[in-house]
Amino acid sequence: MKKILFAILVMLIGNYCFAANPVKVDFNDGIYHITVTGDKVKKKIKFLSSESLITNSEAHKANPDAILTINAGFFDPDNGKSISYIVTDSITSEDPHFNENLLNNPELRQNLSKILNRTEFRILECTSEKDLKYAIVPHNTSADFSCFIKTSAQGGPLILPQLRLEEEYFVVKKDGKVIRESASVLHKTARTIIGLKDDELHILIITDKHPMDLYEVQKYCKDLGLTRAMAFDGGSSTSFNYKDKIEVVSTEENSTGRSVKSFMQITK
Repeated sequence: MKKILFAILVMLIGNYCFAANPVKVDFNDGIYHITVTGDKVKKKIKFLSSESLITNSEAHKANPDAILTINAGFFDPDNGKSISYIVTDSITSEDPHFNENLLNNPELRQNLSKILNRTEFRILECTSEKDLKYAIVPHNTSADFSCFIKTSAQGGPLILPQLRLEEEYFVVKKDGKVIRESASVLHKTARTIIGLKDDELHILIITDKHPMDLYEVQKYCKDLGLTRAMAFDGGSSTSFNYKDKIEVVSTEENSTGRSVKSFMQITK
């Protein structure tokens, strides 16, 4: 009987530790590697947007239940409006169609279909399945039958299984030469990256201490064994808070970090 009780106690303690620590944070050579495991934590992940631009730290501290907060989609610093779709609690909270600067720019308007179909990270809820599931797909990708998007954030470009720099209008080439580049995709800078390996969620906060271009990011993700990966807004927007223990901002901006539009948050 004592052996049985001991075995039950070990199982309970093990289950408690697993449930209490779904987020693991490692740091090496200027890169934070965050691993999120388990099915229960998927219910605690949500993408949020702010009416006005605020720092990642402000978004994190505004929710006392926040475990982790990172910056998410692209935005227009001139008018504070989103360039990325954001879905919160199954409702579209940010739609680039309402950004007049995006629509009124002739060059951007000409390539609007590429911009609006940039890659996004989704959490799907399906009536035919017990658990929520992750997806990294172009925005125009339809959800599977009986599934709906619970929360999502668009960023881009797709990194794995292949880079989509031209397809998502991050790079424009003429006669084989790059004539336009956005989000510093070809240059070394800080990055916020999200990826998948089996049913694990992996987040990379690539700091100013180890800046990378997206070709280097792609190799790094492959070496980690990720099968799908994408970028969120990076550079001076790169920011990360974990509990009250870690705060990361890009030194390209200032000591408090850049004010941004949208965030991914994991709560208790």
